[in-house]
Amino acid sequence: MLEALHIENIAVIEKAEIDFCGGLNVLTGETGAGKSIVIDALAAVTGGRTSREIVRSGAAGASVTAVFTGSGEVDEWLSENGVEPESDGRVFIMRRILADGKNTCRVNGCPVAVAQLRELGGLLIDIHGQNDGRKLLDEATHLFCLDSFAGLEEDRSAYRRKYDLLKDKEREIEALTMDEGEKERRTDMLRYQIDELTKADIRVGETEEKQARRDLLKNSAKLTDAVDEAFNALYGGDRTDGIVTLAGEAESALSHAARYSSELDPICERLNDLKCLAEDVAEDLRTLRGELNFSPEELEELEDRLSKLNRLSRKYGGDEEQMLAFLDSAKRELETIEFSSEMLVKLQKERDVLITDAQETAAALSQKRRAAAKQLERRIKDELAQLNMAGVQFETEFAPVQGEHGLCPTGSDSVCFLMSANAGENPGRISRIASGGELSRIMLAVKNVMLENDQVGTMVFDEIDTGVSGVAAQRVAEKLAALSKARQVMCVTHLPQIAVMADAHYEVSKRQDEGRTYTYVNRLDIEGRKKEIARLTGGDVVTQTTLKSAEEQLEAARRFKAELKS
Repeated sequence: MLEALHIENIAVIEKAEIDFCGGLNVLTGETGAGKSIVIDALAAVTGGRTSREIVRSGAAGASVTAVFTGSGEVDEWLSENGVEPESDGRVFIMRRILADGKNTCRVNGCPVAVAQLRELGGLLIDIHGQNDGRKLLDEATHLFCLDSFAGLEEDRSAYRRKYDLLKDKEREIEALTMDEGEKERRTDMLRYQIDELTKADIRVGETEEKQARRDLLKNSAKLTDAVDEAFNALYGGDRTDGIVTLAGEAESALSHAARYSSELDPICERLNDLKCLAEDVAEDLRTLRGELNFSPEELEELEDRLSKLNRLSRKYGGDEEQMLAFLDSAKRELETIEFSSEMLVKLQKERDVLITDAQETAAALSQKRRAAAKQLERRIKDELAQLNMAGVQFETEFAPVQGEHGLCPTGSDSVCFLMSANAGENPGRISRIASGGELSRIMLAVKNVMLENDQVGTMVFDEIDTGVSGVAAQRVAEKLAALSKARQVMCVTHLPQIAVMADAHYEVSKRQDEGRTYTYVNRLDIEGRKKEIARLTGGDVVTQTTLKSAEEQLEAARRFKAELKS
């Protein structure tokens, strides 16, 4: 249940603090006063779509905060999304919309994404906007409405998985199905590519190795001079002794003197180590010097090989691994094409099995839908009778889909709701039969039936009374009052018949101050309700007669609600 709503800088509402109660909460006011803005704010804070245009002119941003009491499903959502529950079980939601369009959403102080907020909002509240009744005119929604009523979401998902497997198999068959000319051209291309890559004998890491060897050979003259000079410094030349000889002489001289001083022993060992290390380095230089001896043909061969590898990499991939992966893929594709006839037979057999499986699942789903349709028709007719549409006929028309194999993503059924508003008339499409007032009542009936097993705690109706008046308006009011026994109901209305049924009545008014427009939301006491109901009944001229009539309507509503509770 929604306990409180705090709005700042949403459209013409600078600031509003609204405390709601259980039962039926009604918002009334002049057209354009901002009643629907309250609903828009509520939709925004529960994850609805919004934009920067909702921010009040001149404000840096807008914010909406809502306080709900939770439920088992809500507690489960909090746990799954890592949000700490409040000790008293309440759920605090805040959404801030900046003037640049950026959004910030928090649940119990924890940041969440808009998608998460929308999911949570679906557990807390169901909002029926002014144009929702028009959704009944879209026959594409009728099947989903029936499935939702019947609780067939899992059955439909199971069918959809089988349908998707069938479509995947058909795509495999299509990929293998080509004319002989195309097959021959593709085979020739693949064989050429495979032959070129196979003859190239590509090895992973080869390019890097050969580039390093090429760079070495290109700079061999400089390297040779440096190696020779270093080698001479270690072993000596014609005129000088090297480090190896000098270290050996120093070690020999000290080893004789060590007989007289043991302190010289570690120095002798270090000199011997120095000599051995110099000899090892010299050997490494000798080996490297040998590698620098090469023929001009070797460098030319390296350049040719690197040029070939670069050319192949441009055609088949960026490096050796990618080129080898291309080779494997080409081999597999060639094998598939060469054995495509055998593969096609195998895939077609698998497809036939999938077709049968999908058709059987669709038939079972259709059977459940037809059984549920009878219940839905009966329930909606009962609801419409209570809404002063006793003579209405409501039917569900089934037709086979036109898709391949008699299947489509939702099954084998095309579903359309039909109605006749008057006795003796044949049922027709709702889009051609229903008036605005009838459409509103049909939508209310559908909502009531669909939400019978739903745990959502708050239902919101934004001008459900469109096109309704007289006795029909009275029946809509009574239905809303009956709904509010089991859950919280909020309603924006212009009808006094609905307003008098309110357990809490809020007036939305608009005023101008210093060239700016401000909207205010105030909860009315009994006297305020009388005046507002008199205004709804008689317009601006509120007389003792209209006030007395308002008082009588309130008393009649009180008696009706007392009977509901008994």
